[in-house]
Amino acid sequence: MDTAPFHIHVAEGPINVFAYWIHTEDNVRLRVTYWPTDKVSKGSIFIFQGRTENNEKYGRTAEEIHKAGYNTFAIDWRGQGLSDRLTDDRMTGHILKYSDYQKDVAAMIDAASALDLPKPWYLIGHSLGACIGLRSITEGLLPVSACAFTAPLWDINLSLFQRYAAWSLAWTAQFLGKGHLYAPGTRGESYVLNTAFEDNRLTHDPGMYQYYINISKSLVDQQIGGPSMGWLFQTLKETRSLSKMSSPSIPCITFCGAEDSIVAAPAAQNRMARWPNGAFDLVQGAKHDVLYESPNIRESVIAKICDLFAAEN
Repeated sequence: MDTAPFHIHVAEGPINVFAYWIHTEDNVRLRVTYWPTDKVSKGSIFIFQGRTENNEKYGRTAEEIHKAGYNTFAIDWRGQGLSDRLTDDRMTGHILKYSDYQKDVAAMIDAASALDLPKPWYLIGHSLGACIGLRSITEGLLPVSACAFTAPLWDINLSLFQRYAAWSLAWTAQFLGKGHLYAPGTRGESYVLNTAFEDNRLTHDPGMYQYYINISKSLVDQQIGGPSMGWLFQTLKETRSLSKMSSPSIPCITFCGAEDSIVAAPAAQNRMARWPNGAFDLVQGAKHDVLYESPNIRESVIAKICDLFAAEN
């Protein structure tokens, strides 16, 4: 694996960090980032990031994970961060099919094995990362002992009219070869650089929102904008498919912000009601990103995740 760039000071995480280029079976170049702990390791936590995110954004989370004694291993999915983009317009959040994300996971696991990441392995999946992670665990690709999901993208928060329109428009665009075009109401610009804190749907914490802004301004080449019609169609297909699957038996805790307007909390509640050894936590006073909410919320979420993982160690 060749060394990849990583912006330590922008990430504001542990300074002991390594980034690498890896390649998937279909020859897409991805970036992974590894924060090994200086303590006696309790294991390694895989971070599956959300749509529009990058590895630097998880620097502060890696710091909290380190304090609990775990290594952290993160990935930029294809189409975002410093991984290969899939359209001529770098700002488009695009995917050809969701099974391609599992190729990213497979390459990440190969890299983790090559780096000899200490076991047991665990997973934290946020939003899109929870959608990808659920598939990976259920199909046996990702061998983790326990998992945690935040704001899982197991359904998009849409009204009945919006859902009908989304299926129709996205399918038509894909059929006509226009899947690379932006979904209605979105465009090719960074959300946090074009949305005032007072109007944002991510966090109540102004300091954390400024952290997002600082990362976006510092790492312009890593930003992406709205999702494509193809991404929308493939996400609708994947979430519908996942809703019909049985839950795995490994321990899991899932968090949703009570004020989350991006993902559909009922889908997460339904999933966790069908998950043996599973728990659901509706976080009052939280928006979409509970790991970057106000201090009392994020500290509580991290503590509950680490307690779950420690119980399986």
